[in-house]
Amino acid sequence: MIELSHINKSFVEFQVLDDISLQVTEGSVTALVGPSGGGKSTLLRCINLLEIPTSGTIRLGDAVVELSPGKKPGWNEIQKIRRQTGMIFQNFQLFPHRTALENVMEGLVTVLKWPREKANAHARELLAKVGMAHKADAWPSTLSGGQQQRVAIARALAMSPRVLLCDEPTSALDPELATEVVEVLSKLASEGTTMVIATHDLRLASRVADHAVFLEAGKVVEQGPADRVFGAPQQERTRRFVSSINASQGGYGEGI
Repeated sequence: MIELSHINKSFVEFQVLDDISLQVTEGSVTALVGPSGGGKSTLLRCINLLEIPTSGTIRLGDAVVELSPGKKPGWNEIQKIRRQTGMIFQNFQLFPHRTALENVMEGLVTVLKWPREKANAHARELLAKVGMAHKADAWPSTLSGGQQQRVAIARALAMSPRVLLCDEPTSALDPELATEVVEVLSKLASEGTTMVIATHDLRLASRVADHAVFLEAGKVVEQGPADRVFGAPQQERTRRFVSSINASQGGYGEGI
């Protein structure tokens, strides 16, 4: 469903992504892992063209965008990609002047032009799905970080995206609050929601993902089934990374 071919991304003379190719099949969860600065968040943002690659090809469903130095995709090309994705950010990015319910309704009303009654009913269903029905009328400032992230997930789901893109969804949360978010993402994964997750948290990745991609210095060092990449990595660099993160997080297979 998603195919990235020979993706490169440079900022001035600094190459952030170096000839990356990967595929994400429908119904799968792919974890992008690696050290800070390795390129995982940039790669995630390239999928929906929040970052425009310097060169390469992006395929998402029937939409294809080919990029080359000096060539910018048109707005219609960008929208064909973005309409198929939902983005979940590490800092939530909820509208502070709207309630949880209104945050989830916003895209349905303003973009899809749904009647407010229909949007309200669907938004309440999605809040219930992420365990936030009881906070429908709450302002974001009154919610914990974990609760805000669950509202953000409901908002992303409201547009019925083909794929959820999650950029460090638990990094701003302490372990207890992160558990709430991991539970929601695990449920979505079990229901067959296609997701790509950029994360430094191997416990999240190992619990939710079935495919893992280890990035360093903008290159794919290793990729394959998540159990193998996290449990028996083939590359020495991957082994050292997994060992160091396991030591700091208490083992990749343990719950958060």
